[in-house]
Amino acid sequence: MHAWEQIQITVDYIEEHISEEIKIENLAKLASLSQFYYQRLFSRLVKKPVNEYVKLRRLAKASDALLDTSKRILDIALDLGFSSHETLTRTFKDAFGITPEEYRANPVRLNNFVKPQLLLNYTLVDENVPLIADDIVLEITRQQVSSPQFFIGLTAEELINQMSRGYKTGVDTLGKLWDAFHENKSAISELKADGAELGVAYPGTKEGYYRYFAGAEAVANKPPEGYSSWELPESEYIVCSFEAEDFEHLVMDAVYKAHKYLFETWLPNHKLHVKPFAAERYASHSSDTTCMEIWVLPEVME
Repeated sequence: MHAWEQIQITVDYIEEHISEEIKIENLAKLASLSQFYYQRLFSRLVKKPVNEYVKLRRLAKASDALLDTSKRILDIALDLGFSSHETLTRTFKDAFGITPEEYRANPVRLNNFVKPQLLLNYTLVDENVPLIADDIVLEITRQQVSSPQFFIGLTAEELINQMSRGYKTGVDTLGKLWDAFHENKSAISELKADGAELGVAYPGTKEGYYRYFAGAEAVANKPPEGYSSWELPESEYIVCSFEAEDFEHLVMDAVYKAHKYLFETWLPNHKLHVKPFAAERYASHSSDTTCMEIWVLPEVME
Protein backbone atom coordinates (compact mmCIF):
# COMPACT_ATOMS: atom_id res chain seq x y z
CA MET A 1 0.00 0.00 0.00
CA HIS A 2 1.27 3.48 -0.87
CA ALA A 3 1.78 6.01 1.90
CA TRP A 4 -0.98 8.24 0.57
CA GLU A 5 -3.42 5.32 0.70
CA GLN A 6 -2.66 4.80 4.39
CA ILE A 7 -3.42 8.45 5.11
CA GLN A 8 -6.56 8.40 2.92
CA ILE A 9 -7.93 5.54 5.03
CA THR A 10 -7.73 7.79 8.08
CA VAL A 11 -9.12 10.81 6.22
CA ASP A 12 -12.15 8.71 5.28
CA TYR A 13 -12.43 7.42 8.85
CA ILE A 14 -12.41 10.98 10.24
CA GLU A 15 -15.23 11.95 7.88
CA GLU A 16 -17.35 8.97 8.92
CA HIS A 17 -16.76 9.51 12.66
CA ILE A 18 -16.61 13.31 12.74
CA SER A 19 -19.11 13.56 15.62
CA GLU A 20 -17.11 11.16 17.82
CA GLU A 21 -13.94 11.58 19.84
CA ILE A 22 -11.06 11.05 17.42
CA LYS A 23 -7.74 9.98 18.91
CA ILE A 24 -4.47 10.22 17.02
CA GLU A 25 -3.32 6.89 18.46
CA ASN A 26 -6.30 5.15 16.83
CA LEU A 27 -5.73 6.87 13.51
CA ALA A 28 -2.06 5.87 13.58
CA LYS A 29 -3.06 2.24 14.15
CA LEU A 30 -5.44 2.40 11.17
CA ALA A 31 -2.54 3.65 9.04
CA SER A 32 -0.15 1.03 10.49
CA LEU A 33 2.27 3.78 11.52
CA SER A 34 3.72 5.08 14.75
CA GLN A 35 2.00 8.21 16.07
CA PHE A 36 5.14 10.25 15.30
CA TYR A 37 5.40 9.21 11.65
CA TYR A 38 1.65 9.23 11.15
CA GLN A 39 1.37 12.87 12.23
CA ARG A 40 4.34 13.89 10.08
CA LEU A 41 2.96 12.13 7.03
CA PHE A 42 -0.57 13.44 7.57
CA SER A 43 0.64 17.05 7.83
CA ARG A 44 2.77 16.64 4.73
CA LEU A 45 -0.01 15.19 2.55
CA VAL A 46 -3.08 16.98 3.92
CA LYS A 47 -1.29 20.30 4.60
CA LYS A 48 -2.74 20.54 8.11
CA PRO A 49 -1.95 18.88 11.46
CA VAL A 50 -4.42 16.14 12.37
CA ASN A 51 -6.28 17.98 15.13
CA GLU A 52 -6.50 21.17 13.07
CA TYR A 53 -7.90 19.19 10.14
CA VAL A 54 -10.54 17.53 12.34
CA LYS A 55 -11.59 20.96 13.67
CA LEU A 56 -11.87 22.42 10.16
CA ARG A 57 -13.96 19.51 8.89
CA ARG A 58 -16.25 19.84 11.91
CA LEU A 59 -16.67 23.52 11.05
CA ALA A 60 -17.57 22.58 7.49
CA LYS A 61 -20.26 20.23 8.77
CA ALA A 62 -21.46 22.89 11.22
CA SER A 63 -21.85 25.49 8.47
CA ASP A 64 -24.19 23.09 6.64
CA ALA A 65 -26.12 22.17 9.77
CA LEU A 66 -26.64 25.81 10.79
CA LEU A 67 -28.77 26.38 7.69
CA ASP A 68 -31.41 24.13 9.26
CA THR A 69 -33.00 26.61 11.66
CA SER A 70 -34.99 23.86 13.38
CA LYS A 71 -31.77 22.69 15.05
CA ARG A 72 -30.46 24.42 18.17
CA ILE A 73 -26.89 25.69 17.87
CA LEU A 74 -26.03 23.91 21.11
CA ASP A 75 -27.22 20.60 19.67
CA ILE A 76 -25.20 21.17 16.48
CA ALA A 77 -22.12 21.90 18.58
CA LEU A 78 -22.48 18.76 20.68
CA ASP A 79 -23.35 16.56 17.68
CA LEU A 80 -20.12 17.61 15.95
CA GLY A 81 -17.73 17.15 18.84
CA PHE A 82 -17.58 20.69 20.20
CA SER A 83 -17.77 20.80 23.99
CA SER A 84 -20.26 23.68 24.17
CA HIS A 85 -22.17 26.39 22.30
CA GLU A 86 -19.44 28.83 23.34
CA THR A 87 -16.66 26.63 21.93
CA LEU A 88 -18.39 26.37 18.55
CA THR A 89 -19.06 30.12 18.51
CA ARG A 90 -15.44 31.01 19.28
CA THR A 91 -14.03 28.50 16.77
CA PHE A 92 -16.52 29.49 14.05
CA LYS A 93 -15.77 33.20 14.45
CA ASP A 94 -12.01 32.60 14.40
CA ALA A 95 -12.38 30.73 11.10
CA PHE A 96 -15.01 32.81 9.28
CA GLY A 97 -15.10 36.19 11.01
CA ILE A 98 -18.77 35.83 11.95
CA THR A 99 -20.65 33.98 14.69
CA PRO A 100 -22.95 31.01 14.04
CA GLU A 101 -25.92 33.24 14.96
CA GLU A 102 -24.86 35.90 12.43
CA TYR A 103 -24.33 33.26 9.75
CA ARG A 104 -27.72 31.69 10.42
CA ALA A 105 -29.46 35.10 10.30
CA ASN A 106 -27.69 36.12 7.08
CA PRO A 107 -26.30 33.06 5.24
CA VAL A 108 -23.29 33.71 3.01
CA ARG A 109 -21.14 31.28 1.05
CA LEU A 110 -18.18 30.16 3.15
CA ASN A 111 -14.79 28.81 2.16
CA ASN A 112 -14.44 25.53 4.05
CA PHE A 113 -11.47 23.19 4.20
CA VAL A 114 -12.26 20.44 1.71
CA LYS A 115 -11.83 16.76 2.50
CA PRO A 116 -8.84 15.74 0.32
CA GLN A 117 -8.86 12.94 -2.22
CA LEU A 118 -5.17 12.05 -2.25
CA LEU A 119 -5.56 9.75 -5.26
CA LEU A 120 -5.69 12.93 -7.37
CA ASN A 121 -2.11 13.75 -6.37
CA TYR A 122 -0.69 10.48 -7.62
CA THR A 123 -2.86 9.22 -10.49
CA LEU A 124 -2.11 10.28 -14.05
CA VAL A 125 -4.60 9.67 -16.87
CA ASP A 126 -4.29 10.23 -20.58
CA GLU A 127 -6.41 12.72 -22.46
CA ASN A 128 -10.01 11.59 -23.07
CA VAL A 129 -9.85 9.07 -20.22
CA PRO A 130 -12.32 9.73 -17.35
CA LEU A 131 -10.98 9.61 -13.79
CA ILE A 132 -13.35 8.75 -10.94
CA ALA A 133 -12.19 10.04 -7.56
CA ASP A 134 -14.38 9.98 -4.47
CA ASP A 135 -17.58 11.83 -5.47
CA ILE A 136 -16.40 13.50 -8.70
CA VAL A 137 -15.70 12.42 -12.27
CA LEU A 138 -13.20 14.41 -14.31
CA GLU A 139 -11.72 14.19 -17.80
CA ILE A 140 -9.10 16.21 -19.68
CA THR A 141 -9.58 16.90 -23.38
CA ARG A 142 -8.61 19.42 -26.08
CA GLN A 143 -11.13 21.86 -27.50
CA GLN A 144 -10.67 24.12 -30.50
CA VAL A 145 -12.16 27.63 -30.49
CA SER A 146 -12.42 28.66 -34.15
CA SER A 147 -13.39 32.28 -33.51
CA PRO A 148 -13.08 34.55 -30.44
CA GLN A 149 -15.70 34.16 -27.74
CA PHE A 150 -16.70 37.23 -25.71
CA PHE A 151 -17.99 37.54 -22.15
CA ILE A 152 -19.34 40.53 -20.22
CA GLY A 153 -19.40 40.77 -16.44
CA LEU A 154 -17.85 42.23 -13.31
CA THR A 155 -14.31 42.08 -11.94
CA ALA A 156 -12.78 42.24 -8.48
CA GLU A 157 -9.22 42.27 -7.22
CA GLU A 158 -8.18 40.19 -4.22
CA LEU A 159 -5.10 39.18 -2.29
CA ILE A 160 -3.46 36.08 -3.73
CA ASN A 161 -3.43 34.45 -0.28
CA GLN A 162 -7.25 34.46 -0.41
CA MET A 163 -7.20 32.46 -3.65
CA SER A 164 -6.63 28.98 -2.25
CA ARG A 165 -10.10 27.49 -2.18
CA GLY A 166 -10.15 24.33 -0.14
CA TYR A 167 -7.19 25.42 2.01
CA LYS A 168 -8.38 28.63 3.70
CA THR A 169 -11.50 29.40 5.67
CA GLY A 170 -13.50 32.62 5.53
CA VAL A 171 -16.40 34.25 3.71
CA ASP A 172 -16.36 33.54 -0.03
CA THR A 173 -16.06 37.06 -1.44
CA LEU A 174 -16.20 35.80 -5.03
CA GLY A 175 -19.67 34.50 -4.27
CA LYS A 176 -20.66 38.10 -3.55
CA LEU A 177 -19.28 39.15 -6.94
CA TRP A 178 -21.38 36.49 -8.67
CA ASP A 179 -24.43 37.58 -6.69
CA ALA A 180 -23.92 41.17 -7.86
CA PHE A 181 -23.64 40.01 -11.47
CA HIS A 182 -26.75 37.85 -11.30
CA GLU A 183 -28.79 40.65 -9.76
CA ASN A 184 -28.29 42.66 -12.95
CA LYS A 185 -27.72 39.95 -15.54
CA SER A 186 -31.21 40.17 -17.08
CA ALA A 187 -30.71 43.87 -17.81
CA ILE A 188 -27.50 43.38 -19.85
CA SER A 189 -28.83 43.33 -23.42
CA GLU A 190 -25.44 42.39 -24.89
CA LEU A 191 -25.53 38.90 -23.38
CA LYS A 192 -26.43 35.83 -25.44
CA ALA A 193 -29.63 34.05 -24.57
CA ASP A 194 -28.69 30.87 -22.66
CA GLY A 195 -24.99 31.69 -23.07
CA ALA A 196 -22.42 30.02 -20.85
CA GLU A 197 -21.17 31.68 -17.68
CA LEU A 198 -17.46 32.19 -17.09
CA GLY A 199 -15.30 32.89 -14.04
CA VAL A 200 -11.66 33.76 -14.74
CA ALA A 201 -8.72 34.21 -12.35
CA TYR A 202 -5.76 36.11 -13.80
CA PRO A 203 -2.86 38.36 -12.65
CA GLY A 204 -3.81 41.55 -10.84
CA THR A 205 -2.60 45.10 -11.37
CA LYS A 206 -0.86 45.25 -7.98
CA GLU A 207 1.82 42.99 -6.52
CA GLY A 208 0.33 40.30 -4.31
CA TYR A 209 -3.13 40.56 -5.90
CA TYR A 210 -5.07 38.68 -8.56
CA ARG A 211 -8.16 39.68 -10.51
CA TYR A 212 -11.32 37.67 -10.99
CA PHE A 213 -13.90 38.10 -13.74
CA ALA A 214 -17.49 36.83 -13.31
CA GLY A 215 -19.75 37.05 -16.33
CA ALA A 216 -21.63 35.43 -19.19
CA GLU A 217 -21.28 34.94 -22.93
CA ALA A 218 -21.96 38.03 -25.05
CA VAL A 219 -22.64 38.69 -28.73
CA ALA A 220 -19.70 41.12 -29.01
CA ASN A 221 -16.86 42.62 -26.99
CA LYS A 222 -18.83 45.76 -26.08
CA PRO A 223 -19.49 45.91 -22.33
CA PRO A 224 -21.94 48.56 -21.09
CA GLU A 225 -20.78 51.20 -18.63
CA GLY A 226 -19.79 49.73 -15.28
CA TYR A 227 -18.98 46.30 -16.73
CA SER A 228 -15.86 44.67 -18.11
CA SER A 229 -15.20 42.02 -20.72
CA TRP A 230 -13.16 38.87 -21.23
CA GLU A 231 -12.18 37.24 -24.50
CA LEU A 232 -11.33 33.62 -25.17
CA PRO A 233 -9.21 33.97 -28.32
CA GLU A 234 -9.19 31.56 -31.22
CA SER A 235 -6.92 28.67 -30.22
CA GLU A 236 -6.78 25.09 -28.97
CA TYR A 237 -7.44 24.78 -25.23
CA ILE A 238 -6.81 22.13 -22.63
CA VAL A 239 -10.15 21.56 -20.90
CA CYS A 240 -10.67 19.77 -17.60
CA SER A 241 -14.36 18.87 -17.32
CA PHE A 242 -15.83 17.48 -14.13
CA GLU A 243 -19.13 16.57 -12.50
CA ALA A 244 -20.48 16.56 -8.95
CA GLU A 245 -23.74 15.52 -7.33
CA ASP A 246 -25.13 19.07 -7.09
CA PHE A 247 -24.19 22.71 -7.73
CA GLU A 248 -23.04 23.40 -4.16
CA HIS A 249 -20.58 20.49 -4.23
CA LEU A 250 -19.55 21.51 -7.74
CA VAL A 251 -18.43 25.04 -6.84
CA MET A 252 -17.26 24.50 -3.25
CA ASP A 253 -15.59 21.09 -3.43
CA ALA A 254 -15.21 19.55 -6.88
CA VAL A 255 -13.79 22.70 -8.49
CA TYR A 256 -11.02 22.86 -5.88
CA LYS A 257 -10.10 19.21 -6.47
CA ALA A 258 -10.18 19.65 -10.24
CA HIS A 259 -7.94 22.74 -10.08
CA LYS A 260 -5.51 20.93 -7.82
CA TYR A 261 -5.39 17.90 -10.11
CA LEU A 262 -4.98 19.92 -13.31
CA PHE A 263 -2.33 22.36 -12.07
CA GLU A 264 -0.42 20.27 -9.54
CA THR A 265 -0.54 16.80 -11.10
CA TRP A 266 -1.63 16.62 -14.72
CA LEU A 267 0.06 19.65 -16.33
CA PRO A 268 3.42 19.26 -14.54
CA ASN A 269 3.61 15.54 -15.33
CA HIS A 270 2.88 16.26 -18.98
CA LYS A 271 5.52 19.04 -18.90
CA LEU A 272 2.97 21.56 -20.14
CA HIS A 273 2.96 25.29 -19.41
CA VAL A 274 -0.12 27.47 -19.78
CA LYS A 275 -0.97 31.16 -20.05
CA PRO A 276 -1.49 32.90 -16.68
CA PHE A 277 -5.26 32.51 -16.42
CA ALA A 278 -7.77 29.78 -15.59
CA ALA A 279 -11.36 30.03 -16.85
CA GLU A 280 -14.18 28.15 -15.12
CA ARG A 281 -17.06 27.60 -17.53
CA TYR A 282 -20.56 26.27 -16.82
CA ALA A 283 -24.10 26.53 -18.11
CA SER A 284 -25.42 28.61 -15.20
CA HIS A 285 -25.50 29.01 -11.43
CA SER A 286 -28.82 27.18 -11.18
CA SER A 287 -29.14 24.39 -8.62
CA ASP A 288 -29.43 21.71 -11.32
CA THR A 289 -26.03 22.55 -12.86
CA THR A 290 -23.72 19.66 -12.02
CA CYS A 291 -20.98 20.01 -14.67
CA MET A 292 -18.16 22.51 -15.07
CA GLU A 293 -15.04 22.99 -17.19
CA ILE A 294 -11.66 24.58 -16.48
CA TRP A 295 -10.12 26.08 -19.63
CA VAL A 296 -6.40 26.81 -19.92
CA LEU A 297 -4.36 27.90 -22.92
CA PRO A 298 -1.08 26.03 -23.54
CA GLU A 299 2.00 28.16 -23.91
CA VAL A 300 4.43 27.42 -26.73
CA MET A 301 7.91 27.08 -25.18
CA GLU A 302 10.83 28.18 -27.32
